Amino acid sequence: MAEEEKINGSPQEESALSPEDLMAMWEEALKEAQVGGSETKEETPPETPQEFFQTKEPSIKERPSTQPASFEELSPVQRSGLHPDLEFILDIPLEISVEIGRNKMLIRDLLKLNQGSIIELDKFAGEPVEVYVNGKLMAKGEVVVVNERFGVRITEIISAQDRIKKLGS
Repeated sequence: MAEEEKINGSPQEESALSPEDLMAMWEEALKEAQVGGSETKEETPPETPQEFFQTKEPSIKERPSTQPASFEELSPVQRSGLHPDLEFILDIPLEISVEIGRNKMLIRDLLKLNQGSIIELDKFAGEPVEVYVNGKLMAKGEVVVVNERFGVRITEIISAQDRIKKLGS
């Protein structure tokens, strides 16, 4: 009957096992596991239960070997002496506007305007007009007439330092 209780594995008998017996059972189970399926695992299981419960440092994976990349030399297409690194921006559209003057009006005065009315601007005749690119002041010039159309002759390019100062204000 004692053998039947050991075979059936009653809970009373399991708790009665000594720590040495438990240790021996662990070692046997680990050896069986090692023999049965250790071929597919990367790491081998620990030999003793103490090693099994100890924390291990993570294994460092091998780094793949590296080689320098080899590229063919590209020949830049020169377009009228421009810097080749800037060529990709040459086709970006920009909005250019010219301001010949400004004025502030009340709605009352704006509604009184008729055809032929004159709006006085804050600039004098012959004074340079301002050229804006995408809303930023880039140059100054004078108004000219070419083939019955208005145009602007550039007389001054705003320096990069002045443009940067205006960005802050």
